Amino acid sequence: MKITAPLSDDAVLAELGRRLAQTRLERNLTQAELGDEAGIGLATVQRLESGRPARLTSLIRVLRILGLLEALELLVPEPTPSPIERLKLHGKKRRRAARPRSTGSPREDAKPWMWGDEHGGDA
Repeated sequence: MKITAPLSDDAVLAELGRRLAQTRLERNLTQAELGDEAGIGLATVQRLESGRPARLTSLIRVLRILGLLEALELLVPEPTPSPIERLKLHGKKRRRAARPRSTGSPREDAKPWMWGDEHGGDA
């Protein structure tokens, strides 16, 4: 099964667990052996392979033993700023997200703009 956005979280976990189990079997490891090598318990390996939630560090340890840790680089690649963003930053790292720009439509509670020399409609 291909992992796509419409899948539920449970379906994604189940597919990841199935893939981990298949990879473990291809490496000719038992769940107990994988757990020992990864430094996690048998129950944690079983939880991962059955698609139940587990700690992220446990997944990282299992991926490392299965030789799949480098695949995380593809999962969450190092962000690279656009050329224009690099010029704006002048070599500095971005530290926060920008607020969304206004749509240009006036807010409901905003008062209409006036020059300041009008007095309540007197001309």
